Amino acid sequence: MSKRGDPPGRRAAWTGFLAAFLALVLVLALQVASLVRLERASLLAGNAVLSGFLDAVATEVLYTYGPAAERTLDVPASYFARDDVGRAAAYFRRKDLEGAKRLFVVRFGDADWGTVLFYDPETGTMTLAPASDETRAVTVACTPWKLLREKAIALDTPRLVVEERDPANRVILNPITDATSRIVGVAGLILDGDYFTSRLLPNAVRSCLPRYFPDGGDAVVVSVRDGSGALRFTTDPGGDGRADLTRPIPFVFTDHSLGVRSRTLTPEKLARVNFGFNLTLSVLVAALMAGGLVLALRATAREVKLARMKSEFVSNVTHELKTPLASIRVFAEHLRRGRAAAPEKAREYGEHIEAESLRLTNLVNNVLDLSSIESGRKAYAFAPGDVGKVLAATLAAFRVRLLHEGFDLELDEPEEPLPAARIDPDALGRAIHNLVENAVRYSGDSRWVGVRLTHRDGEIAISVEDRGIGIPESEQERIFERFHRVSTGLVHDVRGSGLGLSIVRHVVEAHGGRVEVSSRPGRGSVFTIRIPVAGVPDGPAKG
Repeated sequence: MSKRGDPPGRRAAWTGFLAAFLALVLVLALQVASLVRLERASLLAGNAVLSGFLDAVATEVLYTYGPAAERTLDVPASYFARDDVGRAAAYFRRKDLEGAKRLFVVRFGDADWGTVLFYDPETGTMTLAPASDETRAVTVACTPWKLLREKAIALDTPRLVVEERDPANRVILNPITDATSRIVGVAGLILDGDYFTSRLLPNAVRSCLPRYFPDGGDAVVVSVRDGSGALRFTTDPGGDGRADLTRPIPFVFTDHSLGVRSRTLTPEKLARVNFGFNLTLSVLVAALMAGGLVLALRATAREVKLARMKSEFVSNVTHELKTPLASIRVFAEHLRRGRAAAPEKAREYGEHIEAESLRLTNLVNNVLDLSSIESGRKAYAFAPGDVGKVLAATLAAFRVRLLHEGFDLELDEPEEPLPAARIDPDALGRAIHNLVENAVRYSGDSRWVGVRLTHRDGEIAISVEDRGIGIPESEQERIFERFHRVSTGLVHDVRGSGLGLSIVRHVVEAHGGRVEVSSRPGRGSVFTIRIPVAGVPDGPAKG
């Protein structure tokens, strides 16, 4: 096959890659320019970092209470029946929720206003709530839900509700509904304010500091004030709790404010930190996008190449089908018109028809084998057999064609019988046929093909040699790929399907052997099949 310029598909792929790469460079340049402007706006940049930090801490608080409360308070509706409410205790025993001072359920019966039961972790039971500030906070929080129950109002999608009228007893409620979406009760918890200020907030601050201030968390002071303005938490115990920027805390403790100020870093320094972080991130994203473009280009190039190879395969197979069919038609026409009056002539025409039929059959078998191999359905029937007989039968099928084309076939085989090998005779015969077929095709001006059969070191070797155009060393591994054909001018006029050698390798490897090639351009090629004498099981096997 002669070398040709890049096909249109590949040129289109390169054009698309260059366009995408230039667009990526432009985006990166615009990003850098934007970051430069951001650095100049130092105060705004510094505030953006502080704001992002506050949002991250607030989100940590939200995620700590929200999902955990949902899991803990998702009590089945059946537990709210008068005789089954005690089962809620067993449900709560399996939950491990930090930050909750009390767990409770409130049953809305038809005859009572609403029964409040607290969970006692020491006894593992539900107990009636005594008169206390906690009970009063729960009762007030549940009043709207009791009214919904009395008015038989359906609640389609219950959600967690936070009631903070009593700052000392903040309540999270989960309305429980039955199959008709009617409220049957409420599961809830009372928050532990000491846990919030002494454990949750410090952990959230320590978790978020490295992400926004990689040079050191001591650069900022974080503080929390309650609804009355009293300082509840600070990372600078000796300070006054002053904050440059504040945020309300979401979901729970909403009357508290979270504040932050820079201790050592000026806004300009914070801007430079942010600039470096964003620039590094942009470069990393650009590198990943460039890598993705390269991988996409390579994949596109492979697909374009495979499409071109398949197109050439269809063209070559069409030609390969026409050649034997034309010969069969010509000789059949001669017979029909009585041009073979002599028995010898009729036999000669018959031999030509038989040879071309075998050639056609082998091409069809190659296509069918490829389909079976690619779908994983190729099966081999291994049994002890004589490799010499398989070789002799395969070469006999070439006798008429070699004689007609003026080839001299030289066979070198041992005088002593070879040991039996476990083989699939049909598959091995096709592999040998493909090697001899290639030797004939690529012999060039030479008209000699040599076949050698040997037995050594527990292996039977079949070598097929020609003195033709040869194969460049750079192509010798790839010639066993399907559809691949050597891309040199020496094979420009040689047609082929590109399947033969790939099928040879698959068949030989299925026999537990290997196929080798030795070749030099202009000197010819030697293909050798090596099959172990033993080691392949009897019976059918998937290839």
